Formats: sequence, structure tokens, C-alpha cells
Amino acid sequence: MEHKTCFHCGLDASTSEITFDEKSFCCNGCKTVYEIFTVNDLSCYYDLQQAPGATPKEIAGKYNFLDNPKIVEQLLEFNDDKTQIVTLYIPHIHCSSCIWILENLNKLNPEISDSTVNFGKKTVRVTYNSENILLKDLVTLLNSIGYEPFISLDDYSIGKKEINRSIIYKLGVAGFAFGNVMFLSFPEYFEVGEFWLEQYKHLFRWLMFFFSLPVVFYSAQDYFISAFKGLRSKILNIDVPIALGIIVLFTRSSAEIILNIGSGFFDSLTGLIFFLLLGKFFQQKTYSYLSFERDYKSYFPIGITKINEEKEESIQVYDIQKGDRLLIRNEELIPVDCILIKGKARIDYSFVTGESKTVSKQSGDKLFAGGKQLEGSIEVDVLKTVEQSYLTQLWSNDIFKKDKALAFTNITNSISKNFTIAVLSIAFLATAYWMFVDSNKALNVFTSVLIIACPCAIALAAPFTFGNILRILGKKKFYLKNASVIEQLSKINTIIFDKTGTITTNKETTINYEGLQLSQEEEILLKSTLRGSNHPLSRSLYDILNEHEILTLNDYKEHLGKGIEANYNNQNIKVGAASFVGHSMDTATLNTCVHISANNQYKGKFTFYNKYRKGLSKLFNRLKKDYDLVILSGDNEGEKDNLTKLLPTKTKLLFNQKPEDKLEYIKYHQTEGANVLMIGDGLNDAGALAQSNVGIAISENVNVFSPACDAILDASKFNQLHHYINISKSAIKIIKWSFLLSLIYNMIGLYFAVTGQLAPVIAAILMPLSSISIVVFTTIATNLLGRKID
Repeated sequence: MEHKTCFHCGLDASTSEITFDEKSFCCNGCKTVYEIFTVNDLSCYYDLQQAPGATPKEIAGKYNFLDNPKIVEQLLEFNDDKTQIVTLYIPHIHCSSCIWILENLNKLNPEISDSTVNFGKKTVRVTYNSENILLKDLVTLLNSIGYEPFISLDDYSIGKKEINRSIIYKLGVAGFAFGNVMFLSFPEYFEVGEFWLEQYKHLFRWLMFFFSLPVVFYSAQDYFISAFKGLRSKILNIDVPIALGIIVLFTRSSAEIILNIGSGFFDSLTGLIFFLLLGKFFQQKTYSYLSFERDYKSYFPIGITKINEEKEESIQVYDIQKGDRLLIRNEELIPVDCILIKGKARIDYSFVTGESKTVSKQSGDKLFAGGKQLEGSIEVDVLKTVEQSYLTQLWSNDIFKKDKALAFTNITNSISKNFTIAVLSIAFLATAYWMFVDSNKALNVFTSVLIIACPCAIALAAPFTFGNILRILGKKKFYLKNASVIEQLSKINTIIFDKTGTITTNKETTINYEGLQLSQEEEILLKSTLRGSNHPLSRSLYDILNEHEILTLNDYKEHLGKGIEANYNNQNIKVGAASFVGHSMDTATLNTCVHISANNQYKGKFTFYNKYRKGLSKLFNRLKKDYDLVILSGDNEGEKDNLTKLLPTKTKLLFNQKPEDKLEYIKYHQTEGANVLMIGDGLNDAGALAQSNVGIAISENVNVFSPACDAILDASKFNQLHHYINISKSAIKIIKWSFLLSLIYNMIGLYFAVTGQLAPVIAAILMPLSSISIVVFTTIATNLLGRKID
């Protein structure tokens, strides 16, 4: 019987006799999946990898529990209006084809608006229209194409992911075989004639051959798969020379055994694969440790206001407990799932769904984490504690990603590619030379060159350096969105600062009032209006006003860069710039002022005497040597004289800058060749932060979260800014030093390999040691950098 494999999943299809479109299938399920993909123009799925699919399972009635709304509610990550979002664990995700088909689910069902795969965690996050497709329908669809989700019913949550132990199993097989092959090779090593009789010699050699089979075809399969995928995509990756070396060693050794002309190199072959896997295992464990540190300990200290017995206190989001009462101000992010208790909610869920449409909510409605309040302040009761990884996931959402520059790892890929070409050329030339000089050494030379010169160490330099830097900076209260920010930070030549809330601190500001006496009703309305704003001046002013009963406002509007206005019954109040409240500017007073008008009658102004952050002058004097420094402030020129005395002479000072003015200023200077670092408070400066090459938001226990920023700096560490920039520059130097060390190692190794003085098994031991040495070097170097910061 002719052997046939299923075109979809690769299983045996010899007995099924199911064919369609001149292709064989093992069952009707696989045939149906193929038809679905073909009809929906998704047949490219099979171009990415041969037989990538899994056989769909019969699930009649299996997911009937998803008809229960309470269970569905527990599984959903987001559920509001017509939009639902769920993250499902899919064990079958294993290749690029899986990623491609799962991120094109919208072609199978147009009610699915977005699907994003996390390959490392084997999850897919799906956003869909809940009016026309239910969660049960989505799960059934995934199963029909061979991607059945794993859902645990024990606690209505996504099941625990099984740890991928394949590398441990492969390492175990390789180690077992390597030990036995070495043992069987001892008689050959020591030429024990009495024991090494003719009848045992062949037996031992064939045993070595059989021990090597699972090592080559199981333990080393990842190298072959990676090399094949790379070559098919016309890419020479770092696994090509390794795979080629393994093939040559195995082929030559097998030929010697079969033709009875020698014992082959099975000891070198199994040892090579064992030590390669050992190095790979070490790298994986180290990098997963760095990732753990980044995910669970380096998550930024965004603050939130907790209401405790009518008193308000600022706490960090990871201190939020179920049942807490929280105050969410205008423009603040909702950090947890909660119930609206008091106030008018108009929520923007674009951070979560990507759609800018807002929704209005009434008291008693459920609000989801990730929404942004846009109309005054609200009070909520907490339903769930915050997940530490949630805000980081939200921050890194693809919706807000901006291609500010190519990541530094692209340089690594380029080096690895060129390096691989050079290694293959050297290997073939050296082998050709030894074929004429001493053919017995040719195979050893070829294999040793391929193994010793593997550019793994080069490929590891950047991810390990960046990974450890992200972890260290997170511990020092400087939180970066991703590794590419480090490279961008190392390239900046211009630093732009906002003034209020950035170089000034709100905690020690002195405020004086000049004007007409406010009535009790006006002061209550002023206090209630300021309560809804997150602007640094509003927060400072709110804190000094007398305690009053808080009103639920009829209307609230905040005009960025201008001021806020509110209505309660027949009363109206405006707070902000003089022009905003309808008052002509008093040029005699040039300090920062907040003006008040009630019912269209000008009342007076609060004058702020700013307190600058500790170490500001020292910081600017350090930065001026290497960077152009600029202050862009939305305030008037009242602080110009103070700043002129405080800051270096070449610092540019620009006042009365609206948010759009700041953005245009940055854009213009970028066209002139400037690489701009913008530091602001994340509220009025969102546009400028997004436009800059690197945008840093200052966090001072304020939950004004902006995905436009690339980093969040704890306000207490503001005077350490120059250290953070220097660490970014030093990180690039560490990577370059790693490249140099790897190059030196390879040059020395290649010399011994080309001259025939290096056995393949020794090369296999040295190669992972070189990779480990790079990991150790980058880890120690980056840890030493971290000690420079207090």
C-alpha cells in the first residue's frame, strides 16, 4: 500500500482514502479545515510549514458550559457594549503557520475584529462583536480548525500552562547516549587487543550507531527545523552551520560503520549535541529568570486615590484590595474591574479595544480595567485586585506602537547572517585544502570550523544585556516599555523638559490667593471641580482648600492647556488661565497663576510659588556638557528670572506653549537632525511624548497613564536622570565589547580548527562555554552599571 501523509496534519493517511483537490487527508476533519482555509483565501497557511495543522476533535456538547453567563463572565477579560475580549490558552501553537492563521481569524469570521498571539505563552487574545458571535461559537471555530483551547472549569479561569520540558527530555536522551557511546568507545581509545576481539568490535560499533539515532533525529531536531525554515525563507540563520556539521558527522560515521572501514565519530557527534543542548538549556533558564524579574518586579508605581472613611489617601495600584472605594479623576485610567458607585462616567476603552468611541455608565454599572474616565471624577468599588502584568500588557499594546527606530537587535541579526556566510566559506575552503594535504583530517576540520565559529555568542549579547538592563532600571524606579528604548535613549542629543509637575514638585508649593472673597457655595463648587482634575496645579490647590461636602457635578469639562469648567444646578465656575476665565492678563504679576470666575464674574487668582525638584541645578549642569537643554512651559514667564539664575546659560526657555506648540517644536527640530528626549507629566504632554524619539512621563503617585510614553520615571529619582542615560550608552558599549570578545574567541578557535588541531567534541564543549561566558560578562557588566545609581 502506498504510504500517504495527511496534507493538513502530517499523520498517516494511507488507509483513509479521503482525497480532495488532489491531496490526501487522514480524516474528514482535516479535509474540512483545508476546505475552510481554501474558501477563505487562507491557503498560505500551508506555505509557511508543511503539514502544520492538528486534527480537529469532535466536541459535541463539550462546551455547553459556555452557555452559562456566569462562567463566561469569569473567562472574559473585557465585556462592554458590543465588544468582548478573551485570552485563550492553545497548546497546539508551535510554529509560524499557527501564528499566521490565528492572527487571521477575522477572515474566517468577520465578527472577530482582532486576534493577537503570544507565542511564548501559547495564548491568543481575541476581540470580537458579542452581538453576533458568542464565546462558545469562537471556541467551536478554533476547534474546527484544529486549535482547541484548554479551559479549566475548576476556578472558571484559563488553565495553568504546562511548562515546556522538551529541551530537558532532549538533553536527557543526548546525555544518556553520549555516556554509553563514550563507554563503548573505550576499547578503541586504549587499543585493548585482548578484549577488542573481532566478534565484539562490530557489535560495539553498531551499538554506537543505534545510540546516536535518537540523538540525531530527536535531540537535534530543533537545529534541523530552524535551519530548514531559514533556508526556505532564504535566510542563513545561526543554526545552519550547526545542522550541517551534525549531518556531515553522522553521514561520515554511518558510512564507516556500514562499509566496515572505521568506528566513525559517534562519540564526537553525541557529545556535540549534548553540550549544545546544555548551553541552550542554561541560556533558556537565565533568560527566563530575567523575564520573570521584568514581568513581576519591574512594574511601575502608578498611584490611585483610595477613599477611607471619607478621607482620601494615595496608594500604589498593587495595594488595591477587593472592596476598596477608589476615586477616579478626569483623564485617569481605571486600574481594576469595579462597580460605579457615584458620579457620571464617560469611559474611553480605546486603550483596550483600539476603538476611540466612548460609553456612558450609570451608578451600579460595571467598569473594566483599562478604561479612561473623561468627565470629571467618579467613585467606584473594587471587584478584583490589579494583575501586575496587566498594565505592562496595556502599555505595550500593538495599537499604540510607533516605529520610532529599528531595534538594535536587527544589527545583531545582520552580523549573524554575515558571520554565517563567512563561517561556511572558511569551512569549505579549509576542507578543500585538507582533502589534498591530509584527507583524514578533512572531516574533523570541516566539522570543527562549523561548530567552533557558531555566532551564538553574538546573537546572545544584545538580548541578555538589554534584558538585564530592563530589570535593573525597573528596580531603580525607571520603567522602560521595551528594549529598543535603551538604544534610542543612547542616541539622544536634545532634552526637552516641561515645567509644572516635571521640574517642579507639587508637594512643597506655596500658594497665595488675591481677589474677592469666595462664598461658601462657590468654595464648595471650586473644591468639587478641582477634585476631578489631575493637573498638578489643580491637585495642589485642591489639597489646601478647606474640607467640604463634595458635590456631584451636573457638567464637567477639562480643556487641555487652558483650564476646567463645571456646573452645579444654576452655578457655573471656571478655573484656569486668565484668558480662559475671561480676565485680561495682569502683566505686573508674572508668577504662575490660576484664575477663578463664578457665574461669569471674575473672582481672583491663586498665585503659585514653585518649589523645584531636589538636585535640578546640578542635574542640568551635568547634562549641558553633552545635550541641548530646553524648557517648554505652558505657564507665563513669571519664573523666567528664577530659572535663568538656576539653570545653565545655554538652556532655552520657552513659555506660553500650548500642547500643540510643544509637538510642533519637537517635530521641527527632528527635521534638523535632533534626537529628542521629552520629559513631561503625561497629561498635557501626550502629543509631545509621542512625537519625541523617547518620551518619559514623570510619576508622582498619579494615575495619569499614557501609552504615548516610552518610559515612566518615579519623581523621587528625577535627579538620577543622567545616570539612566549613561547606563543606556554603556549598554551599547557592553554589546560591542561582547561582539569583540566573540570575534577574538572565534579567530582563535578558527585557527586551531582550520589547522586540524581541534576535535569536533572539544569544539562542541567550547561553543556553549563561549555563549555562557558572554552571558556572564554581560550580566556582571550590567550589574556593575546598576550600582552607580542610588
